[in-house]
Amino acid sequence: MDSEISRLNQKIAQDSLFIQDLRKEMAKVVVGQDDLINGLMVGLIANGHVLVEGVPGLAKTLTVRTLAQILSASFQRIQFTPDLLPADIVGTLIFNPKESTFSVRKGPIFANIILADEINRAPAKVQSALLESMQERQVTISDSTFKLPDLFMVLATQNPIEQEGTYPLPEAQIDRFMLKLNVTYPTKTEEARVLDLMACQRLPQAQQAISVEQVLQARQTADQIYVDDKIKNYVLDLVISTREPQKHGLEKIKPWIQYGASPRATIFMIQAAKAYAFINGRGYVTPEDIKAVGFDVLRHRVMLTYEAEAENIGSEDIIKNIFEAVEVP
Repeated sequence: MDSEISRLNQKIAQDSLFIQDLRKEMAKVVVGQDDLINGLMVGLIANGHVLVEGVPGLAKTLTVRTLAQILSASFQRIQFTPDLLPADIVGTLIFNPKESTFSVRKGPIFANIILADEINRAPAKVQSALLESMQERQVTISDSTFKLPDLFMVLATQNPIEQEGTYPLPEAQIDRFMLKLNVTYPTKTEEARVLDLMACQRLPQAQQAISVEQVLQARQTADQIYVDDKIKNYVLDLVISTREPQKHGLEKIKPWIQYGASPRATIFMIQAAKAYAFINGRGYVTPEDIKAVGFDVLRHRVMLTYEAEAENIGSEDIIKNIFEAVEVP
């Protein structure tokens, strides 16, 4: 086993060289936001979709667009609005009067990186059209089914403070996002750097540095990363604690949890931890990897009761209690 992990470490060292290039190019345009960039890289390597939440002006859209530029991948930005239709995303049939036939016009969903800007602005039908594509990795238009690209990643943003005229994502739909990242305000030093970079007519640009093939190869390598049975049991204990906290001595948080995390959380946590280990050049997953991705995987999967909201208890408070209570292998 040691020799196999050693061989895998060497392969990861080779296949993860592009991570340094990605960080370098990102730094040209995006100041700070290390957690956001790390989360996007984990989602990219783990083949998962990412929900990004933060107030306006925190470079959410800029970061996603820059990532697509560095990847030399096809990129589509869809601004979600109340009058958007499912056909505006997936495409529709167009009638040709000369030949009296219908032809398929594909929508913007047929790209490598999709930015669903302010996803909670559009009604449920439109959200479902996007989220079905995320889950099935294919689109059906009339009686024809089309596969989406091998590299297909949806990065959706939403604004947490402005809820008037929005359509919050139902729990079953939000569960399809591997990670939910919270974007916070920059520090004073970071904001001073933002001022120097952006307060001019000529904005900085990132260069294409990574091919789609490199990302697909990285995914294959990351999939081989070793996960010990003790780590798997640790993940199971964490996820099950969101459903039955009393089994780990967490009776105090039971009244705050309406619904716990689904089995998707277990799968996604292992996949995200493998990606995190890959980014850090390791051929095996450690408990620290689980802790690093755990909040992002569970944050949107723990549904709170009215009692929790009344006491100003958030999902992160509950997750923190769980990580402190569950024994680390």
